[in-house]
Amino acid sequence: MIRQAKVAGQFYSGDKETLGAEVASLVTEGAKKEKAIAIMCPHAGYIYSGAVAGAVYSRLEFPDTLILIGPNHTGLGTRLSIMAGGRWEIPTGSFDVDEETAAKLLQLYPLLTDEPQAHLFEHSLEVQLPFIAHFSSSAKIVPIAVMGASLDECHLLGQSMAAAIGQSKKSVTIVTSSDMSHYISDSAARHKDNMAIEKILALDPEGLYDVAKRERITMCGLLPATVMLYAARVLGAKSAELVKYATSAEVSGDYGHVVGYAGVIIT
Repeated sequence: MIRQAKVAGQFYSGDKETLGAEVASLVTEGAKKEKAIAIMCPHAGYIYSGAVAGAVYSRLEFPDTLILIGPNHTGLGTRLSIMAGGRWEIPTGSFDVDEETAAKLLQLYPLLTDEPQAHLFEHSLEVQLPFIAHFSSSAKIVPIAVMGASLDECHLLGQSMAAAIGQSKKSVTIVTSSDMSHYISDSAARHKDNMAIEKILALDPEGLYDVAKRERITMCGLLPATVMLYAARVLGAKSAELVKYATSAEVSGDYGHVVGYAGVIIT
């Protein structure tokens, strides 16, 4: 199956040349590269969150495969949906699914289902691809969309993900797609997001899950980020760094209703 771009011309430019220039303006060429276990990047329109995503991707030493895990905004597919084969296309490139790694994940975690429908219209993973294309023309992807999961299910998926990566002969990085607080004041978003970011930087999946629930932090990729942290701990993560944080108010000028964006790298 070929999964064609669905939000080109909306979240990012649909024209190849314009998109290439757009991404180039958002990344930092020559930045020091790091071999990351995982990264977290936002998925809003590039005018709002592109600088945060670009700052993170500029730091990444690109692997053979990126496991992309993000929220399911559309409600299509199953609670935990992987696309286990095929290719994704965007104006500036195409990405084959790493079928071997996807098959290993399906084997290790039975609650994960091969459900391409969940990915047909979902933007959270697609908006990562132009940044990946800018830095790598050969990387493969494993797309996972999360509609719902308990903390225990996040734990088990993270453990399975770590096992699949550990058994692979390829280099693999986990990419979590998430925005932070939604549609509250800038000051409230920064306060709430800082509580969540502290738990991410502490590599504390239970703490992140608990504080987000308790403080009603509307972080759309909470479950994917929780999975990422569980996997990162098993894979020996030692540190996490907040590369960049911003809110939509910095572009829109509306400080009453913002969305927060955080970019993190875990090594």
